[in-house]
Amino acid sequence: MTFPSQVDLLIIGGGINGAGIARDAAGRGLSVALCEQNDFASATSSASTKLIHGGLRYLEHYEFRLVGEALAEREVLLRIAPHIAWPLRFVMPHAKGLRPGWMIRLGLLMYDRLGGKTTLPRSSGISLLRTPYGAGLKTEFHKGYIYSDAWVDDARLVLLNLRSAAEHGAAILPRTRFLSARREDGLWQAELEDLRTGQRHTVRSRMLVNAAGPWVSKVAGSMGTAKTKAGVRLVKGSHIVVPKLYEGEHAYIVQDSGKRIIFMIPYERDFTLIGTTDMVVDDISEGGKISQQELDYLCNQVSRYSARPVTPDQVVWSYSGIRPLYDDGTEDPSAVTRDYTLVLEDGDVNVPQLSVYGGKITTYRKLAEAALDKLAPWMEKAGGKWTGTEPLPGGDLGPAGQAGFLPRLAARYPGMPETLLTALMQRHGTKAEEILGDAATPSDLGEYFGGNLYEREARYLVEREWAQQADDVLWRRTKAGLHMSPEQRARFSLYMEGVVPQLPA
Repeated sequence: MTFPSQVDLLIIGGGINGAGIARDAAGRGLSVALCEQNDFASATSSASTKLIHGGLRYLEHYEFRLVGEALAEREVLLRIAPHIAWPLRFVMPHAKGLRPGWMIRLGLLMYDRLGGKTTLPRSSGISLLRTPYGAGLKTEFHKGYIYSDAWVDDARLVLLNLRSAAEHGAAILPRTRFLSARREDGLWQAELEDLRTGQRHTVRSRMLVNAAGPWVSKVAGSMGTAKTKAGVRLVKGSHIVVPKLYEGEHAYIVQDSGKRIIFMIPYERDFTLIGTTDMVVDDISEGGKISQQELDYLCNQVSRYSARPVTPDQVVWSYSGIRPLYDDGTEDPSAVTRDYTLVLEDGDVNVPQLSVYGGKITTYRKLAEAALDKLAPWMEKAGGKWTGTEPLPGGDLGPAGQAGFLPRLAARYPGMPETLLTALMQRHGTKAEEILGDAATPSDLGEYFGGNLYEREARYLVEREWAQQADDVLWRRTKAGLHMSPEQRARFSLYMEGVVPQLPA
């Protein structure tokens, strides 16, 4: 791993916001370095509900700008990342005593209009009796509403933005801890530590972006003379995964007794993803694992609607993350704004530091553009906006998207199972052909670990996508771990321990 001595822009944080800014800046011709203390997308950005959506419930908090921007971005992301993102229909059963039908219908009509021109079907009222859309629900729910949003593989969205940034010349530095920075001789002097080797490096930069997510305040406190102007609210969100609760490709959006919403989403073919919770926490360490209270809450609330009750013993996987929301003074954690706030911190105005607060997966690209707009006075001869038109790596599937590309892939590799080709396409898009290469049958791909994961893909993820530990592959770059037995996961961990030490530091 090569550390640059000087760059135009140093970014701290390898989540979706940092990755998006790195891609945008590098594509405009800036020299860029990005450091991340852990694996990329290892915190908040892999712990989302995995949706590209406007946020229907944000309308109740009058966040019309955020909803409109997010809905417009939904179209952009479906266009530039069709291999990892696709449309999804959401069914909301009408529950007596909660939001009245007229309010839901009015909200959906507004939702349809705020996004402008869309390729997705509009909303409508539906009957849930004797229809596929009611198959997963208790028979007491007779009517409901259906609308469109989209699904995305959140961790892969981060990785593909970083790959694109690297292709445009950015230096991507995984497992590199930011230690401190000071302004000196008209530049930032940042001290970084390579956690693999223990070596420290100084990187000089004209501009610095603090996109450290939940650690944004801690990083801001390591900037010498810089003083933060903003605060962050740490809100924990947890999800559970259970065996598939219902047939069909639609998702459900249901309300609890306090009118919070919970999603039930088809996940990885054989499972249903359920989430999320909203719990204010005081410390980042509280966000690593679902609590018993959250587990019981999700099971109980979904069981109010699901024809098949959900109990904690059914949970095959859970994950939790901390949302670093901008502190707008709101008491209710569900009402705290999900909009992003960009703050040029106090200090030497000739050596700028920009801190990123809040944001959501859907609007990461617009956040990146807004960040570079803020830094424009210090950007010399930088290009214009471009990330809304160039596909992310592997996203050039053609006008028919996955439906058109998969048959072409199958025709080229007739000896490969369709389930494997689909998994590779939905992780890598057209880059799947780089992994398959000259292979004619699965045995040509090396050792099979389970969960449609073969040795050749594992090596590709290590060599091309910075994977270094088993979890990097099993739970972020793929979800193969969900489909593997404990013995298979243990075997893969041993494999990774043998492969990674062979790589140059």
